[in-house]
Amino acid sequence: MDNNNLLPKLSQNLLEILNDEEYYDVTIEVGKDPYVRIFRAHMVILHYRSPYLKRIFSTHKKKNDGNLTQIKLPEFYPEIFQLILRYIYGGKLSLEEYETSDIIKIMDTASKLSLQELVNYLQSYLIDKKANWIEQNFTMVYKASYENNSFLRLQKYCTDLISKEPDKIFRSLNFSSIPEKLLISIIQNDNLQMSEVQVWEHVLKWGLAQNPELPSDVNNYSDDDFNILKNTLQRCIPFIKFYNLTSKEFMDKVLPYEQILPKELYKDLMKAFLSLLDPNSKPKKSRIPKEIKLKPINSKIITSQHAELILKWIGKLEIYTNELTSYEFKLLFHGSRDGLAPDKFHEFCDGKSHTITVVKVKDSNEILGGYNPIAWRSDGSFSNTKDSFIFSYDNNNGHVLSRVINEKYAIYNNHFGGPSFGCGDLELLRFTSKNGNSVSKKSSYDKSIRRIENKFFIEECEVFQIIKT
Repeated sequence: MDNNNLLPKLSQNLLEILNDEEYYDVTIEVGKDPYVRIFRAHMVILHYRSPYLKRIFSTHKKKNDGNLTQIKLPEFYPEIFQLILRYIYGGKLSLEEYETSDIIKIMDTASKLSLQELVNYLQSYLIDKKANWIEQNFTMVYKASYENNSFLRLQKYCTDLISKEPDKIFRSLNFSSIPEKLLISIIQNDNLQMSEVQVWEHVLKWGLAQNPELPSDVNNYSDDDFNILKNTLQRCIPFIKFYNLTSKEFMDKVLPYEQILPKELYKDLMKAFLSLLDPNSKPKKSRIPKEIKLKPINSKIITSQHAELILKWIGKLEIYTNELTSYEFKLLFHGSRDGLAPDKFHEFCDGKSHTITVVKVKDSNEILGGYNPIAWRSDGSFSNTKDSFIFSYDNNNGHVLSRVINEKYAIYNNHFGGPSFGCGDLELLRFTSKNGNSVSKKSSYDKSIRRIENKFFIEECEVFQIIKT
């Protein structure tokens, strides 16, 4: 007998258990008002099928008094959660009744619930069955794939598509709306199967689309018009391989926009191209930006790659790769070395500005942190700044960046606690209880950096001062 023949009956019985109204022991409130639904389920099944739900149930003691366990999942869509719940019980998934765009939501929910087997299946389904849809909606798919480190196959598919068929992206209807980060990643690709003059023309097209008020004819541009376009494209231009153009392409396509080029680059280009007599020859000189890595960082929590991203957040992505080595992360406070206590933090960090705090959350892969551009104090006051931010890293879910929105309460200088951002947005080493000594919940910053807002313990804490050398 083929054992697989027995599985449909098992699946059917488990789905019947899901629909049973007598033996359930947990209710799950999913969604936010006015779109909220209550689901009945069984803790033992959810515990073993979803690591995410297992962690939530670990904070709820098992009740033997006959009362139900109740949990809330406001971050999920009720209709998507219902589909996932049927998969958890029956191992079945019916995608035909859903729009393809909903599959991205289903995949994201599956990732949050740590259902990697389902995530892998959905990635394969999109790539194998919905390739045309991915091309037509490339910006959305690319953004979703790189916001979640669980979508590795989809990331690779997008990267390959950029390299092999860039025209499909550049000529798509939503090309002008692609994020700057995506545009830069495309033009950085050394395997891009497109001439450099075409790349330049598409970058110009994108920049002009961001500023529809600019004249259609570059000959009618004022100095202000050139400055607007220059500011829009300043992060893209360093990655254009101008030296791969012919002198005719340079004269016809680049020279009219000379005012948007950095002065030094323009001078070098003019010297190189004017020295050529043959209009179809190319200069040998190349000034393609090289990858420059930061010095190793003295940290047990973050890597140089983390540090590079943090520096770009501080500069709001205006720091180029070749400028990163001019910054140093000077270690001020190391919890396991100096003492993981509020008074030790203030002893080493009060009076210091431009600091990055990073912590490792105990019994997890979470890294949390924040940037304070002004000096720490311990007088119980709030400090006002518009440049602070907090963030999180997670091996399964990528990173979250949250910038301050209520500047008056950006930084809390708490004498009885460690580094504190906002009104509870990220408060570290502030109190001790059986549930934790730190907390993070959205208040003064624009995003929650943790998926759940319960208290937590810190395993390690480090504070660095950012110094420009």
